[in-house]
Amino acid sequence: MSFRTDAADSIRKELLAACGEVEGSVAFPASTEEAAAVMRVAAEHELAVVPRGGGSRLSWGTPATRCDLVADLTRMSSVVEHSSGDLVARLQAGARMGDVAAVLAAAGQEIALDVPGGATVGGVVASGLAGPRRLRYGTPRDLLIGITIVRADGTVAKSGGKVVKNVAGYDLGKLFAGSAGTLGLITEATFRLHPLPAARAFVSAEYGPMPGGSGGVVPPGENGAVSVACDAVAAAANSPLVSSAVELVRSAPGGPILVGVLLEGSAEGVQARSMRMANLLGKAEVAVDPPDWWPGAPRAVDGETLIRASFWVSALGQVLDAVETTAGRFGVSPVIEGSAGAGVLYLRVGGEAGAHAVAGFVAGLRGAVAGERNAGQRGAVTVLAAPAPVREELGGRGGMDGAVPGLALMRAVKDQFDPGHRMAPGRFPC
Repeated sequence: MSFRTDAADSIRKELLAACGEVEGSVAFPASTEEAAAVMRVAAEHELAVVPRGGGSRLSWGTPATRCDLVADLTRMSSVVEHSSGDLVARLQAGARMGDVAAVLAAAGQEIALDVPGGATVGGVVASGLAGPRRLRYGTPRDLLIGITIVRADGTVAKSGGKVVKNVAGYDLGKLFAGSAGTLGLITEATFRLHPLPAARAFVSAEYGPMPGGSGGVVPPGENGAVSVACDAVAAAANSPLVSSAVELVRSAPGGPILVGVLLEGSAEGVQARSMRMANLLGKAEVAVDPPDWWPGAPRAVDGETLIRASFWVSALGQVLDAVETTAGRFGVSPVIEGSAGAGVLYLRVGGEAGAHAVAGFVAGLRGAVAGERNAGQRGAVTVLAAPAPVREELGGRGGMDGAVPGLALMRAVKDQFDPGHRMAPGRFPC
């Protein structure tokens, strides 16, 4: 293990951009035991600790208000155990998902998460990152069957195991999935695996104005493009053809709506199912490779604000209408993309409209999606990443997170795991 202030300049710059201020050292533990030793030292000196994996999502959410020590887990990069017969893999937290995928693919298996190859195992779990196939396979918390963590005081704790049906003990995995480093360090994770599909097909259709301003509509719909696209999403998501993903992209309010469906399985089965899915969507195209617009995992470019809207799938039309109406009010032009079939969309808003307009759009969208007038179809709007001026306009943590259900329970859990509130302080509203 090493504490290196001289060899961590790039990490310190990265944290400086994400948190605004970084003091202290960077620790590089290579095992759970070394990570526990780091945390004991941090506890002894009352240091605020920010865990780091790949670093690509450190700027997501509200930045940590204090950082005395960065716990960089990238030296913990091993595939500890791969039980191909049990469809289970135990991985160190710093292992890159691309490297893990290569190892598992040699046995014809995979972790069914569409995430960047450079993302680390611990980072994927801590951020709850999932891509299009969340519709069929779920998010990291659904595929996680075991976890090893180090608490703020250096205590090592484990739950689950390498057997898919193992449910003994307190389910730490569910707590730490999406915790953003606020409860402790994730040092190992055990995932259930799936066989690599023998074949894949992407069925895609476009609803709305034709490219080039021709004014045509494909296909024509009495209630407009939004209604027809929502019907297509619902039909694909609920079809017995078993979609692995149902994605939607709209590059600008009022523009064409693209709907794509991923089918996986045997070569013969996928071919037959894709033809039937194309008929279901109407005038759809079938390809073995994803279309150019296929969104993948959520992302935000520098200067963009990344917003997540989650909702009941039956409210998709309400959400799309709310985005278009609210965007017009505030003069913004969000790109809409995501897993419409699973009730999750991501909106990317550029900074050209100004921080005040972007913050107004977020507030207006929250009122439309999660307001009392839609109490029967409640949703949530969360800002995942935003430039500093937008964060300031949103008004701190509450502005980034919006209304947080179960906040009292979250605070109680935080007090149990990190009573000194030294783990990534300020990252969560607890």
